[in-house]
Amino acid sequence: MSHVGVPRGAARKRRSLALLTTGVLTLPVLAGCSSGKEEATTSVVPQDVAPAARTQVADGGTVNWAIDAMPATLNAFQADADSATGRITGTLLPTLFPLDAKGRPQLNPDYLESAKVVENEPRQVVLYRLNQQAVWSDGREIGAPDFVAQWRALSGKDSAFWTARNAGYERIEKIERGADDLEVRVTFAKPYADWRSLFSPLYPKQVTGSPDAFNDGARSTIKATAGPFRLRDVDKESGSVTLARNPRWWGSPAKLDSLVFKAVKPQDRAEALTAGKIDVADIDPAAAHRITQAARDAGNSGPPAHGPGSGTTPAAALRSWALAHGSDEDAAAEAQAARDEQARAAEAYATEQNDLRGYVVRKSLEPAYTQLALNGETGPLADDRVRRAVARALDRQQLVDTVLKPLGLPATPLGSHLALAGQPGYQDSSGALGGQDTKEAQALLADAGWTREGALKKTDGAKAGSEGDKQTDKKAESDKKAEEKKAAEDKKAEEKKAAEDKKAADEKAAENKADKADKADKADKKDDAAGREPAKDDGLYIVGDDNKPGEAEGAVTRVIAPAPAAAVQSVALLRQAGRLGETGTSEDAPARITAQDRQPGGAAGAYAPVGTAAPAQAPDAPRGPLGKNGKPLSLRFVLPSGPGSEPLRSVGDKIAAMLDTIGIRTEITKVSDESYFRDHVASGDYDLALYSWPATAYPATDDRPIFAKPVPATDGSLLVEQNYTRVGSDHIDQLFDQAAGELDESAATKLMKQADARIWAAAGSIPLYQRPQLVATDKKLLNVGAFGFGVPHYQDIGFKKPQAAGAPAAPRK
Repeated sequence: MSHVGVPRGAARKRRSLALLTTGVLTLPVLAGCSSGKEEATTSVVPQDVAPAARTQVADGGTVNWAIDAMPATLNAFQADADSATGRITGTLLPTLFPLDAKGRPQLNPDYLESAKVVENEPRQVVLYRLNQQAVWSDGREIGAPDFVAQWRALSGKDSAFWTARNAGYERIEKIERGADDLEVRVTFAKPYADWRSLFSPLYPKQVTGSPDAFNDGARSTIKATAGPFRLRDVDKESGSVTLARNPRWWGSPAKLDSLVFKAVKPQDRAEALTAGKIDVADIDPAAAHRITQAARDAGNSGPPAHGPGSGTTPAAALRSWALAHGSDEDAAAEAQAARDEQARAAEAYATEQNDLRGYVVRKSLEPAYTQLALNGETGPLADDRVRRAVARALDRQQLVDTVLKPLGLPATPLGSHLALAGQPGYQDSSGALGGQDTKEAQALLADAGWTREGALKKTDGAKAGSEGDKQTDKKAESDKKAEEKKAAEDKKAEEKKAAEDKKAADEKAAENKADKADKADKADKKDDAAGREPAKDDGLYIVGDDNKPGEAEGAVTRVIAPAPAAAVQSVALLRQAGRLGETGTSEDAPARITAQDRQPGGAAGAYAPVGTAAPAQAPDAPRGPLGKNGKPLSLRFVLPSGPGSEPLRSVGDKIAAMLDTIGIRTEITKVSDESYFRDHVASGDYDLALYSWPATAYPATDDRPIFAKPVPATDGSLLVEQNYTRVGSDHIDQLFDQAAGELDESAATKLMKQADARIWAAAGSIPLYQRPQLVATDKKLLNVGAFGFGVPHYQDIGFKKPQAAGAPAAPRK
């Protein structure tokens, strides 16, 4: 399934920051603030991988696995490493502590006999004892030299290594050989709680031993590997990476002969599945629905009851037949051509559905969550009261239901930024901010100076808002002066023109007077004969023209359309405009739809017959947009326009409608998926945005850059690391730093819960839901599918062993 998100590798990127000043966010009740939902009351959605014993898996065969694109690099520690890099290196290289199905790191016996902290004072010391059979594909033993080379490359002390991640490695003081070649002794200069996150993946010293090999050598190949598969070929022309069974692998041998990762765009995967080009692929809900329908139709005869032409009514079919066999030759030819085209489309669809019957949809929840990000750098959202008001206006349960309920997955709002439900340390800390409360949201906005009266005129007594508002007010004042000057000049020109025209008008007035009198007499006679037309204000109700308090004159362009079809027409046009924005010739051209078009009472501009009552206003609605000093409260909501982003856009529309009920306008801007994150989210060119972060077992390390307080750089810019909301505090940073150095796991977990409560209260990021994971697999494949938190055991993946003719359905004991 296609999502806009950030790879975990990028989240570990660390930049040099100035020393943070001491400061604490004043939140006296947050330390124990939660909704009471601890990890004991939550559970992980199980994996869906068709688990089977290795004895049930056949030896041999090739599996084609879809990836989004060819990896830019095979070095997972470089800035352009992506999900494809992680998938491939996870197959080829050692991971010392892979995550289990509950998101907990577990020692990997294929590489380690043991690993533990053996000393805390005066320094933390971790002793690794390696599996004595573990060797690289070139025959050399995995040992201390590989650990030392990786530490030196990633420590950040040698700038010749172009690395995007050094978290944890900079804390190491030294690495030594232990009692024998199988022991690696790592001594830390500073305590490090997340030591299990280090050396995964572990590269051979041939890659990490020199800057040239690290920077360039590992981008397109890895000379030595140590997994159940080895790298056989990287073909950029065909867009494939081929792995073959590793003959030097000391563990359970791979069941498959080869594993091929193929670059297939998310929108092309349904077609690739029907063509039999891929066997495993992450898919979107639309593709999943088609596969489910194909399985449901397996026993039916005749064409599918869905697809092209399925919505044609009997009356429409009869009309089409009549046109095709009518006497009008041109109309008949056109109708017959349309019928033939529909028949071909239906036949092609039926063939595709038949091909999709060979696949099954595996589903779980992905180890990642989607959030609403609020850019707190400038503008109205720089005021924390406005951010909290936005958060309190959201019905998160409704948003979660929109995405997860149609898929049959548990729909529970996420309560933490730092752990997912079922992970150790998960706690719902959303109570630090509070749940949906329209009245509280309105009170926060009023306290920030945003009122209905403020949208109409500038008030000198309005409360001071954010610095961004002050800058906007200065610009507005400058613009006002320029407008006044221009108005004076225009007025002078108009007066001169009026004087010239007056003479000509007086001369023509006498001529027009007689004509008007004659027309008036005729009109009076016509009215007497045909009856009087109603006056424009004689009981006529204009939808949107309710003179609602707070609505500025001319704020909405209204188009009159005949009732009762006006509202339906308006909605249809809006939907059509939205589709054009998604599928137009230029994806980068923004398509904007304001939430004002969805205001209660119907589309602005529709009118109803005489005597129609005005629609009732919701009791808690603010009846019009809010504003301050004549400026309406409006937020720019940026969303991706790609075909795989429909769920995000649906959620975005609902959020816009929720904000509209408290008087906040949203201008939805749709941009291409390629530019969405790079040109808008990362650069700060947005007010509201939806994107995802991957989960982690090491929040003190991986999540700190995401929530670190931005600090000014020497050139005047802002260093944000990965905190694209630009919202943070010194106290949050301090809690992360304390947890990273706390070797007592329970104490570290407590610190992370405190940090999460403060992140909620800052209202820069509002977690919504854990993302769905939908994977299409060949029905005959075992031990592969939706892995959730867990990682694949690639050596166990394979095709179901065929049952011998005449053999019993199940072996007898």
